[in-house]
Amino acid sequence: MERLNKVLAHAGVGSRRFCDEIIVAGRVSVDGQTVRELGCRVDPSRQRICVDDVPIKCEKLTYWMANKPRGYVCTNDDPAGRPRAIDLLPQVEQRVYTVGRLDESSEGLLILTNDGAWAYRLMHPRYGVEKTYLVQVAGHPSPADLRRLIQGVYLAEGRVRAKDVKRLKKQGDSCWLRIVLSEGKNREIRRMLARLGHKVMTLRRIAIGPVHLGKLPLGRARRLTRQEVESLRQAGDRSRSRPTRRD
Repeated sequence: MERLNKVLAHAGVGSRRFCDEIIVAGRVSVDGQTVRELGCRVDPSRQRICVDDVPIKCEKLTYWMANKPRGYVCTNDDPAGRPRAIDLLPQVEQRVYTVGRLDESSEGLLILTNDGAWAYRLMHPRYGVEKTYLVQVAGHPSPADLRRLIQGVYLAEGRVRAKDVKRLKKQGDSCWLRIVLSEGKNREIRRMLARLGHKVMTLRRIAIGPVHLGKLPLGRARRLTRQEVESLRQAGDRSRSRPTRRD
């Protein structure tokens, strides 16, 4: 289910603000009933949505993966004019957006779609879909440091923790780690490791749930296969069905 103004905007009716205005004005109906409530949620695949009694043409759902380089931002509108993740996609008719974010200094797997309900299940903490990262850090974290990452590190918003951490190899005065998260707060890995005295030098996301970056070249994108889309949907279902751990 998605907000009505968002569905209208994606169908090309106008900006979300304009869509709010025509909803309040009583120009929008859902299954024959006029809707004036701005918070109304609808299922465009099952419900008939009209503006001035004319059915809207909903966008075809589309699903992409991209290998984001450093320096790209995960916003569709950047006043600073920096390169955007959506610029990595070939020309796409639909208005897509990133599922979750990687900060400007990070790279790796991004998923982009216009399917809001599907994206919500991938990124909301209640579903706990795992995200896997390769991380190069300055110094050599001790076994105690790695245990702390799993047990929990206190940041401004409270305790955050990794689901799994594995040391991969040393590289000079740095070390590579494989870190799995099931939540994903803003710059979480960088902040957790900084709290332990280790600066992140490289951060690359290599998997979301069962879907891996694989050999997709840096700066390139491709459509997700039907099997990948469904496997990610099922990952959200399985994660939600697991009992919540309480400490």
